[in-house]
Amino acid sequence: MIRNYKNIVVLGAGESGVGAALLAKHYDYKVFVSDFGEIAENYKSELVNHQIEFEENKHSLEKIFQADLIIKSPGVPEKAAIIAAAREKSITIISEIEFASWFTNAKIISITGSNGKTTTTSLIYHILKNAGFRVGLGGNIGFSFARLALNNDLEYIVLEISSFQLDDIKDFKSHIAILLNITPDHLDRYQYKIENYARSKMKIAENQTNDDYFIYNTDDELITSLLPEVSVKGRKIPFSHKIILDHGSWIENNMIKIYLNQHLKVNIDMNILTLIGTHNRYNTMAASAAALSVGVKDEDLRNALSSFQNIEHRLEFVAKIQGKEFINDSKATNVNSVWYALESMVKPVIWIAGGIDKGNNYEELLPLVKEKVKAIVCLGVDNSKINDFFSPYVEFIFDTASMNEAVEISYKIAQPGDVVLLSPACASFDLFKNYEDRGIQFKEAVRNL
Repeated sequence: MIRNYKNIVVLGAGESGVGAALLAKHYDYKVFVSDFGEIAENYKSELVNHQIEFEENKHSLEKIFQADLIIKSPGVPEKAAIIAAAREKSITIISEIEFASWFTNAKIISITGSNGKTTTTSLIYHILKNAGFRVGLGGNIGFSFARLALNNDLEYIVLEISSFQLDDIKDFKSHIAILLNITPDHLDRYQYKIENYARSKMKIAENQTNDDYFIYNTDDELITSLLPEVSVKGRKIPFSHKIILDHGSWIENNMIKIYLNQHLKVNIDMNILTLIGTHNRYNTMAASAAALSVGVKDEDLRNALSSFQNIEHRLEFVAKIQGKEFINDSKATNVNSVWYALESMVKPVIWIAGGIDKGNNYEELLPLVKEKVKAIVCLGVDNSKINDFFSPYVEFIFDTASMNEAVEISYKIAQPGDVVLLSPACASFDLFKNYEDRGIQFKEAVRNL
């Protein structure tokens, strides 16, 4: 199949697209990169240094339609005119993870879900790395899969995978596929139907064989409702925080129990965990089951779980100033992520929220907000939806239009023993480059107090 393609066009020149272009160039394909926007200087330099032809701020249709294979970056939506035009011409379109999978013998551990992907992916990488495995980390975190596929020395590659990346797979296969949860997110890419989004997530188990593993959240009603209509050949390993299972992973007597078979039964004392909150217990159960499935010893697992430090911008402790704690949860770009953040708080909260609303329904946050939130500091160009929804329940709501302003107000109204939590529930692009930029500015503003 691979040798049948001669001319490859890569659409999009971020980490995913440039990684795919480098991999294609390495294997002597004729490759052309096209980005409808401006290409970042670091990626442009890489393309120039590797003598890869590219264009930016346009799509040259005549050039693109010479391709017999198009690799679509995850940021390019299916409804983009260039995709529709290419499909009309019957040009094969695949995702970067599909392309990369053709060129590696490493076993793939892939993680998807609406929330918790980055933490779980990072945790699995940490466990395997500390246990002495030759392992790479990538996908939506760090390097692209294609860039990692250039390294032939890896035994395992741990990938954070989005629904966008799964949409255009054909033969991509995960030795271990993990589905953490499915809650409404990115519905604008799926005709505003959560069923379409969920089926895209379920594709992570596609192409598995009986020698592979499918690790899934059996507490998630949408996942369990869709399982009967999906052909999953991998060995199913459920995990649950609500019920006691006879197989898989669950919580019992303050222990995480992982029973994969009659010979592999491990109990983990939750007091050793560095990650806090219910959501992180789910992440830890999934990561532990994956690690044990590939042969990590229980002692190595415990050591890794007790030494793991959470990722940047996800419930990241920033500072304690005059008895007031500041926590950076900028990665919480949807309501469900914020629910988990608030659920894990044990002190009164000054909540910094807002940005570009993605069709949020704040109803599920209301019980936690009533219980834990003293004040809301809105950070965004348009804060009206948050104001309108929460004003009957929260006495103090402030509007701000910059991170410095949001942090200064939060500091003034917080009392010693309070937590100032940046957990926006919204996209960042009204005031920031991305959620990382938002988190970095938050930390800088806190340190400048």
